[in-house]
Amino acid sequence: MKLDVDFVRAQFPAFSEPSLAGQAFFENAGGSYTCAPVLDRLTRFYRERKVQPYGPYEASRLGGEEMDEARARLAAMLGVAVDEVSFGPSTTQNTYVLAKAFVRHLSPGDAIIVTNQDHEANSGPWRRLADAGIEVREWQVDPDSGHLDPAKLESLLEGRVKLVCFPHCSNIVGEINDVAGIVKTIHAAGALACVDGVSYAPHGLPDVAALGADIYLFSSYKTYGPHQGIMVIRRELGMALPNQGHYFNGDTLYKRFTPAGPDHAQIAACAGMADYVDLLYEHHSGAGGEPIARARSVHDLMRAHEVDLAEPLLEYLSAKNSLRLIGPQNAAARAPTIAIELPGPAEQVAAALAGHGIMAGGGDFYAVRLLQALGIDPDKGVLRLSFVHYTTPGEVDQLIGALEQVL
Repeated sequence: MKLDVDFVRAQFPAFSEPSLAGQAFFENAGGSYTCAPVLDRLTRFYRERKVQPYGPYEASRLGGEEMDEARARLAAMLGVAVDEVSFGPSTTQNTYVLAKAFVRHLSPGDAIIVTNQDHEANSGPWRRLADAGIEVREWQVDPDSGHLDPAKLESLLEGRVKLVCFPHCSNIVGEINDVAGIVKTIHAAGALACVDGVSYAPHGLPDVAALGADIYLFSSYKTYGPHQGIMVIRRELGMALPNQGHYFNGDTLYKRFTPAGPDHAQIAACAGMADYVDLLYEHHSGAGGEPIARARSVHDLMRAHEVDLAEPLLEYLSAKNSLRLIGPQNAAARAPTIAIELPGPAEQVAAALAGHGIMAGGGDFYAVRLLQALGIDPDKGVLRLSFVHYTTPGEVDQLIGALEQVL
């Protein structure tokens, strides 16, 4: 089954916006376009439900129900319990709060493992635990390919390792790590696994249950929704960690790691992400099916389309001697987040591409440690060309044509 891209694009108002006409969006790793169901729910909440939720009056009751709906429907699609899904202002903030909980949960001499493949959000907060006497070990990438070798993890797991933090895929390298296999290795050593899924989730909601992660984080504004961070934390772990919220909310798992007041409207609008998955499923496969099965089916449709689009772009870039392609050349082994090192500053090339209707970015993308490990000057940065399932073959052709002229 092929993804109906015309139907997909009809669900995104951006593609009928005159100011964006003729421009191809290739900076989706920084944030995706928002789908219509999310915008509709957000607008309705602000117009009809913008009161304190969970009260006895109608507008309040409906607002609370919409917030609960978002949590319940996303949990069902992720394969986890409803209260194991938390919302926060961003994944960076969610991780920071989580690290503050762990610093009280661990003891001096305990160890955690981080990588230098990660975005700083799943690296920096954990590294700060060293100030409390926690040993921080680094699982390092191959300096040529950026690959994170699972075989090198096993020796790092010796001793009092309690937690391993790693990405589902890097926002620069793009290679999809074998999360399920890595998590099994971590659990066999008696440690916990925290997975940063920010760069993977836009390409299809993950089956967190199948991955086995104890913590899984991603961002709704990169998965066609509002600007929220979404965190799955398994109940046993979440209730064992020190409460970071108000003391009287300590018995409610999804409130334990949200010390600030939640954004009611944006949480409610996240149900539109589930609406969108259901729309795609019903259009391609008809009605019926459990939520997690629908999400898996849509995930596979998205990934198949993205792989088809990535192949000609990777082939083109691989043949260029004037640049360095970061990550795998095999489209099926990676997300379509494709970074290249150029002789000069990447931001200048991104600016030149804008003149050809290509919206892309250049810089370090908060992956400074990774660029340094790859021998790339962070000030020079990389050009990042990232797309998702609503991208068309014509837009990839437009990109390649623009690159040919600019490079």
